[in-house]
Amino acid sequence: MSLLRALTRLSQPDLVSIASLSSSEVEGVLELAALVKGRPEEFHSALAGKQLVLLFEKPSLRTRVTFEVGMGELGGRTLFVDQTGSRLDAREELSDIARNLERWVDGIVLRTFAHQTVVEMAAHASIPVINGLSNREHPCQALGDYFTLQEKFSDARKVKLAYVGDGNNVAHSLLLTAALLGGWLCVATPPGYEPAGDIVRLAQEIAARTRARLEFTHDCRAAVTGADAVYTDVWASMGQEGEAEERRRVFAPYQVNEELLARAAPHAVFLHCLPAHRGEEVTDAVIDSSRSLVYDQAENRLHVQKAILLLLLGNGLRRADRTGSARG
Repeated sequence: MSLLRALTRLSQPDLVSIASLSSSEVEGVLELAALVKGRPEEFHSALAGKQLVLLFEKPSLRTRVTFEVGMGELGGRTLFVDQTGSRLDAREELSDIARNLERWVDGIVLRTFAHQTVVEMAAHASIPVINGLSNREHPCQALGDYFTLQEKFSDARKVKLAYVGDGNNVAHSLLLTAALLGGWLCVATPPGYEPAGDIVRLAQEIAARTRARLEFTHDCRAAVTGADAVYTDVWASMGQEGEAEERRRVFAPYQVNEELLARAAPHAVFLHCLPAHRGEEVTDAVIDSSRSLVYDQAENRLHVQKAILLLLLGNGLRRADRTGSARG
Protein backbone atom coordinates (compact mmCIF):
# COMPACT_ATOMS: atom_id res chain seq x y z
CA MET A 1 0.00 0.00 0.00
CA SER A 2 3.03 2.30 0.09
CA LEU A 3 2.44 3.46 -3.49
CA LEU A 4 -1.16 4.40 -2.74
CA ARG A 5 -0.19 6.33 0.35
CA ALA A 6 2.21 8.36 -1.74
CA LEU A 7 -0.08 8.73 -4.76
CA THR A 8 -2.90 10.84 -3.36
CA ARG A 9 -3.24 12.95 -6.48
CA LEU A 10 -1.99 12.77 -10.05
CA SER A 11 0.78 15.19 -10.95
CA GLN A 12 -1.30 16.59 -13.84
CA PRO A 13 -4.80 18.01 -13.24
CA ASP A 14 -6.29 16.27 -16.31
CA LEU A 15 -6.19 12.93 -18.13
CA VAL A 16 -5.97 14.01 -21.75
CA SER A 17 -3.36 11.43 -22.77
CA ILE A 18 -1.74 8.39 -21.21
CA ALA A 19 1.51 10.29 -21.76
CA SER A 20 0.44 12.79 -19.07
CA LEU A 21 0.98 10.00 -16.50
CA SER A 22 4.26 8.78 -15.10
CA SER A 23 5.11 5.10 -14.82
CA SER A 24 4.41 5.18 -11.08
CA GLU A 25 1.09 6.90 -11.68
CA VAL A 26 -0.03 4.20 -14.13
CA GLU A 27 0.92 1.58 -11.54
CA GLY A 28 -0.93 3.60 -8.90
CA VAL A 29 -4.12 3.81 -10.97
CA LEU A 30 -4.07 0.03 -11.44
CA GLU A 31 -3.39 -0.57 -7.75
CA LEU A 32 -6.16 1.76 -6.67
CA ALA A 33 -8.56 0.15 -9.18
CA ALA A 34 -7.85 -3.23 -7.57
CA LEU A 35 -8.54 -1.77 -4.13
CA VAL A 36 -11.77 -0.11 -5.28
CA LYS A 37 -12.92 -3.32 -6.97
CA GLY A 38 -12.15 -5.48 -3.96
CA ARG A 39 -13.45 -3.14 -1.24
CA PRO A 40 -16.02 -0.85 -2.88
CA GLU A 41 -17.84 -0.13 0.37
CA GLU A 42 -14.87 1.86 1.64
CA PHE A 43 -15.29 4.46 -1.12
CA HIS A 44 -19.08 4.85 -1.25
CA SER A 45 -19.01 8.49 -0.11
CA ALA A 46 -15.54 9.47 -1.29
CA LEU A 47 -16.90 11.95 -3.86
CA ALA A 48 -20.08 12.98 -2.04
CA GLY A 49 -21.18 16.40 -3.23
CA LYS A 50 -19.09 16.23 -6.41
CA GLN A 51 -20.63 16.71 -9.85
CA LEU A 52 -19.30 15.32 -13.15
CA VAL A 53 -20.55 16.38 -16.59
CA LEU A 54 -20.33 14.06 -19.60
CA LEU A 55 -20.16 15.83 -22.97
CA PHE A 56 -20.36 13.25 -25.79
CA GLU A 57 -20.13 13.97 -29.51
CA LYS A 58 -20.15 10.22 -30.22
CA PRO A 59 -22.59 7.46 -29.19
CA SER A 60 -21.55 5.46 -26.14
CA LEU A 61 -22.54 2.47 -24.05
CA ARG A 62 -19.54 1.46 -21.90
CA THR A 63 -17.99 4.89 -21.39
CA ARG A 64 -21.23 6.60 -20.43
CA VAL A 65 -22.61 3.86 -18.18
CA THR A 66 -19.33 3.17 -16.37
CA PHE A 67 -18.73 6.84 -15.61
CA GLU A 68 -22.32 7.33 -14.45
CA VAL A 69 -22.36 4.19 -12.31
CA GLY A 70 -18.85 4.81 -11.03
CA MET A 71 -19.56 8.38 -9.96
CA GLY A 72 -22.76 7.24 -8.28
CA GLU A 73 -20.98 4.47 -6.38
CA LEU A 74 -18.50 7.06 -5.11
CA GLY A 75 -21.34 9.25 -3.82
CA GLY A 76 -21.25 11.86 -6.59
CA ARG A 77 -23.59 12.82 -9.41
CA THR A 78 -23.34 12.97 -13.20
CA LEU A 79 -25.01 15.13 -15.82
CA PHE A 80 -25.09 13.90 -19.41
CA VAL A 81 -25.06 16.38 -22.31
CA ASP A 82 -25.79 14.76 -25.68
CA GLN A 83 -23.67 16.45 -28.34
CA THR A 84 -24.13 13.77 -31.01
CA GLY A 85 -26.29 16.16 -33.05
CA SER A 86 -23.57 18.80 -33.40
CA ARG A 87 -19.94 19.33 -32.47
CA LEU A 88 -19.30 20.73 -29.04
CA ASP A 89 -17.97 24.07 -30.31
CA ALA A 90 -20.68 24.59 -32.94
CA ARG A 91 -22.64 27.09 -30.81
CA GLU A 92 -19.92 28.81 -28.83
CA GLU A 93 -16.20 28.85 -28.20
CA LEU A 94 -14.72 26.00 -26.18
CA SER A 95 -13.12 28.53 -23.87
CA ASP A 96 -16.55 29.93 -23.00
CA ILE A 97 -17.98 26.45 -22.44
CA ALA A 98 -15.07 25.61 -20.15
CA ARG A 99 -15.47 28.76 -18.10
CA ASN A 100 -19.17 28.11 -17.65
CA LEU A 101 -18.74 24.49 -16.66
CA GLU A 102 -16.05 25.19 -14.08
CA ARG A 103 -18.57 27.36 -12.20
CA TRP A 104 -21.10 24.52 -11.96
CA VAL A 105 -19.36 21.15 -11.80
CA ASP A 106 -16.18 19.52 -10.48
CA GLY A 107 -15.05 17.59 -13.54
CA ILE A 108 -15.60 17.07 -17.27
CA VAL A 109 -15.52 13.90 -19.37
CA LEU A 110 -15.29 14.47 -23.13
CA ARG A 111 -15.98 11.92 -25.86
CA THR A 112 -15.09 13.75 -29.05
CA PHE A 113 -13.99 13.40 -32.64
CA ALA A 114 -11.06 15.82 -32.59
CA HIS A 115 -8.41 15.28 -29.92
CA GLN A 116 -7.77 19.01 -30.01
CA THR A 117 -11.20 19.53 -28.45
CA VAL A 118 -10.03 17.71 -25.31
CA VAL A 119 -6.70 19.58 -25.33
CA GLU A 120 -8.40 22.96 -25.58
CA MET A 121 -11.01 22.17 -22.94
CA ALA A 122 -8.27 21.14 -20.53
CA ALA A 123 -6.32 24.31 -21.32
CA HIS A 124 -9.26 26.58 -20.50
CA ALA A 125 -11.03 24.74 -17.66
CA SER A 126 -9.77 25.06 -14.10
CA ILE A 127 -11.38 21.70 -13.22
CA PRO A 128 -10.18 18.20 -14.25
CA VAL A 129 -10.86 17.13 -17.83
CA ILE A 130 -10.89 13.41 -18.72
CA ASN A 131 -10.55 12.07 -22.25
CA GLY A 132 -13.39 9.57 -22.65
CA LEU A 133 -12.26 8.95 -26.26
CA SER A 134 -10.88 11.09 -29.07
CA ASN A 135 -9.62 10.26 -32.53
CA ARG A 136 -6.06 10.16 -31.12
CA GLU A 137 -6.38 8.30 -27.81
CA HIS A 138 -8.62 6.26 -25.52
CA PRO A 139 -6.70 6.39 -22.22
CA CYS A 140 -9.38 4.98 -19.91
CA GLN A 141 -9.75 1.96 -22.19
CA ALA A 142 -6.03 1.16 -22.22
CA LEU A 143 -5.80 1.45 -18.43
CA GLY A 144 -8.78 -0.89 -18.11
CA ASP A 145 -7.14 -3.31 -20.54
CA TYR A 146 -3.89 -3.46 -18.61
CA PHE A 147 -5.80 -3.80 -15.34
CA THR A 148 -7.53 -6.83 -16.92
CA LEU A 149 -4.18 -8.30 -17.96
CA GLN A 150 -2.80 -7.70 -14.48
CA GLU A 151 -5.75 -9.56 -12.94
CA LYS A 152 -5.28 -12.49 -15.32
CA PHE A 153 -1.49 -12.78 -15.30
CA SER A 154 -0.51 -11.04 -12.00
CA ASP A 155 2.22 -8.99 -13.68
CA ALA A 156 1.16 -7.27 -16.91
CA ARG A 157 4.78 -6.33 -17.61
CA LYS A 158 5.61 -9.96 -18.35
CA VAL A 159 2.73 -10.41 -20.80
CA LYS A 160 3.29 -10.40 -24.54
CA LEU A 161 0.30 -8.52 -25.94
CA ALA A 162 -0.28 -8.72 -29.70
CA TYR A 163 -2.49 -6.00 -31.17
CA VAL A 164 -3.84 -6.85 -34.63
CA GLY A 165 -5.68 -4.39 -36.86
CA ASP A 166 -5.89 -0.63 -37.26
CA GLY A 167 -3.25 1.63 -35.71
CA ASN A 168 -6.00 3.75 -34.18
CA ASN A 169 -6.68 5.60 -30.93
CA VAL A 170 -6.85 2.37 -28.92
CA ALA A 171 -3.54 1.20 -30.37
CA HIS A 172 -2.01 4.57 -29.47
CA SER A 173 -3.07 4.39 -25.84
CA LEU A 174 -2.01 0.74 -25.55
CA LEU A 175 1.44 1.68 -26.90
CA LEU A 176 1.90 4.46 -24.37
CA THR A 177 0.61 2.34 -21.48
CA ALA A 178 2.84 -0.60 -22.39
CA ALA A 179 5.80 1.76 -22.65
CA LEU A 180 5.14 3.34 -19.25
CA LEU A 181 4.69 -0.04 -17.55
CA GLY A 182 7.75 -1.57 -19.17
CA GLY A 183 5.60 -4.14 -20.95
CA TRP A 184 5.78 -6.05 -24.24
CA LEU A 185 3.49 -5.05 -27.08
CA CYS A 186 3.64 -6.13 -30.71
CA VAL A 187 1.46 -4.16 -33.14
CA ALA A 188 0.52 -5.71 -36.50
CA THR A 189 -1.23 -3.51 -39.07
CA PRO A 190 -1.68 -3.47 -42.83
CA PRO A 191 0.78 -1.20 -44.66
CA GLY A 192 -0.45 2.38 -44.51
CA TYR A 193 -2.51 1.83 -41.35
CA GLU A 194 0.29 1.97 -38.79
CA PRO A 195 0.01 3.99 -35.55
CA ALA A 196 0.82 7.69 -35.87
CA GLY A 197 4.54 8.37 -36.15
CA ASP A 198 4.67 10.87 -33.29
CA ILE A 199 2.92 8.43 -30.95
CA VAL A 200 5.36 5.68 -31.93
CA ARG A 201 8.34 7.96 -31.32
CA LEU A 202 7.01 9.06 -27.94
CA ALA A 203 6.31 5.47 -26.90
CA GLN A 204 9.80 4.45 -27.98
CA GLU A 205 11.36 7.30 -25.99
CA ILE A 206 9.49 6.14 -22.89
CA ALA A 207 10.35 2.51 -23.59
CA ALA A 208 14.04 3.35 -23.68
CA ARG A 209 13.75 4.41 -20.03
CA THR A 210 11.43 1.64 -18.82
CA ARG A 211 12.95 -1.18 -20.94
CA ALA A 212 9.57 -1.88 -22.53
CA ARG A 213 9.59 -4.01 -25.66
CA LEU A 214 7.64 -2.45 -28.54
CA GLU A 215 7.49 -4.19 -31.90
CA PHE A 216 5.84 -3.26 -35.19
CA THR A 217 5.08 -5.50 -38.13
CA HIS A 218 2.71 -6.05 -41.05
CA ASP A 219 2.70 -9.82 -40.37
CA CYS A 220 -0.17 -10.61 -38.01
CA ARG A 221 0.84 -14.28 -37.77
CA ALA A 222 4.31 -13.38 -36.57
CA ALA A 223 2.88 -10.89 -34.08
CA VAL A 224 0.50 -13.39 -32.55
CA THR A 225 2.98 -16.28 -32.35
CA GLY A 226 3.59 -17.09 -28.69
CA ALA A 227 1.50 -14.16 -27.45
CA ASP A 228 -0.18 -14.31 -24.04
CA ALA A 229 -3.00 -12.03 -25.19
CA VAL A 230 -4.37 -11.06 -28.61
CA TYR A 231 -6.23 -7.76 -29.03
CA THR A 232 -8.19 -6.32 -31.93
CA ASP A 233 -10.57 -3.46 -32.62
CA VAL A 234 -13.01 -2.43 -35.33
CA TRP A 235 -11.52 -1.79 -38.75
CA ALA A 236 -13.43 1.46 -39.30
CA SER A 237 -13.92 3.76 -36.31
CA MET A 238 -16.70 6.29 -35.88
CA GLY A 239 -16.19 9.00 -38.48
CA GLN A 240 -14.60 6.57 -40.97
CA GLU A 241 -17.84 5.07 -42.27
CA GLY A 242 -17.01 6.22 -45.81
CA GLU A 243 -13.87 4.06 -45.75
CA ALA A 244 -15.62 0.97 -44.39
CA GLU A 245 -15.79 -1.03 -47.63
CA GLU A 246 -12.15 -0.41 -48.56
CA ARG A 247 -11.05 -1.18 -45.02
CA ARG A 248 -12.91 -4.52 -45.06
CA ARG A 249 -10.90 -5.50 -48.11
CA VAL A 250 -7.55 -4.35 -46.69
CA PHE A 251 -8.05 -5.76 -43.20
CA ALA A 252 -9.62 -9.12 -44.12
CA PRO A 253 -6.29 -11.01 -43.67
CA TYR A 254 -6.05 -9.54 -40.15
CA GLN A 255 -9.22 -11.13 -38.82
CA VAL A 256 -8.74 -12.76 -35.40
CA ASN A 257 -10.18 -16.23 -35.93
CA GLU A 258 -9.46 -19.65 -34.48
CA GLU A 259 -6.64 -20.27 -36.94
CA LEU A 260 -4.82 -17.06 -36.01
CA LEU A 261 -5.43 -17.46 -32.28
CA ALA A 262 -3.99 -20.99 -32.45
CA ARG A 263 -0.59 -19.40 -33.08
CA ALA A 264 -0.69 -17.72 -29.68
CA ALA A 265 0.36 -19.43 -26.46
CA PRO A 266 -1.98 -22.23 -25.28
CA HIS A 267 -3.08 -20.07 -22.35
CA ALA A 268 -3.62 -16.95 -24.49
CA VAL A 269 -6.66 -14.75 -23.99
CA PHE A 270 -8.58 -12.55 -26.41
CA LEU A 271 -9.27 -8.85 -25.85
CA HIS A 272 -11.50 -6.32 -27.64
CA CYS A 273 -12.57 -2.87 -26.46
CA LEU A 274 -16.08 -3.31 -27.96
CA PRO A 275 -18.36 -2.77 -29.75
CA ALA A 276 -17.29 -5.62 -32.02
CA HIS A 277 -18.22 -6.13 -35.64
CA ARG A 278 -18.62 -9.88 -35.49
CA GLY A 279 -17.55 -11.64 -38.65
CA GLU A 280 -15.19 -8.80 -39.54
CA GLU A 281 -12.27 -8.20 -37.17
CA VAL A 282 -13.21 -11.19 -34.98
CA THR A 283 -15.28 -14.34 -35.38
CA ASP A 284 -18.02 -15.51 -33.03
CA ALA A 285 -15.95 -18.60 -32.25
CA VAL A 286 -13.22 -16.41 -30.73
CA ILE A 287 -15.17 -13.64 -29.01
CA ASP A 288 -17.64 -16.09 -27.45
CA SER A 289 -14.99 -18.59 -26.39
CA SER A 290 -13.73 -19.26 -22.86
CA ARG A 291 -10.52 -17.44 -23.82
CA SER A 292 -12.35 -14.16 -24.35
CA LEU A 293 -12.01 -11.50 -21.63
CA VAL A 294 -14.04 -8.82 -23.41
CA TYR A 295 -16.67 -8.56 -20.68
CA ASP A 296 -14.00 -8.50 -17.97
CA GLN A 297 -12.50 -5.55 -19.83
CA ALA A 298 -15.89 -3.84 -19.95
CA GLU A 299 -16.40 -4.34 -16.21
CA ASN A 300 -12.91 -3.15 -15.39
CA ARG A 301 -13.52 0.15 -17.13
CA LEU A 302 -15.77 0.88 -14.16
CA HIS A 303 -13.11 0.19 -11.54
CA VAL A 304 -10.30 1.98 -13.38
CA GLN A 305 -12.44 5.05 -13.99
CA LYS A 306 -13.45 5.12 -10.33
CA ALA A 307 -9.74 5.17 -9.49
CA ILE A 308 -9.17 8.02 -11.96
CA LEU A 309 -12.08 9.99 -10.51
CA LEU A 310 -10.76 9.52 -6.98
CA LEU A 311 -7.31 10.73 -7.98
CA LEU A 312 -8.54 13.72 -9.99
CA LEU A 313 -11.66 14.83 -8.09
CA GLY A 314 -10.90 13.63 -4.57
CA ASN A 315 -9.11 15.59 -1.90
CA GLY A 316 -6.45 12.90 -1.65
CA LEU A 317 -6.76 9.35 -0.40
CA ARG A 318 -6.40 9.29 3.34
CA ARG A 319 -7.17 6.81 6.06
CA ALA A 320 -10.28 7.75 7.96
CA ASP A 321 -9.65 5.27 10.75
CA ARG A 322 -7.60 2.23 11.65
CA THR A 323 -9.82 -0.10 9.62
CA GLY A 324 -8.59 1.54 6.42
CA SER A 325 -11.69 3.40 5.25
CA ALA A 326 -10.92 5.95 2.57
CA ARG A 327 -12.67 9.24 2.01
CA GLY A 328 -12.15 12.01 -0.46
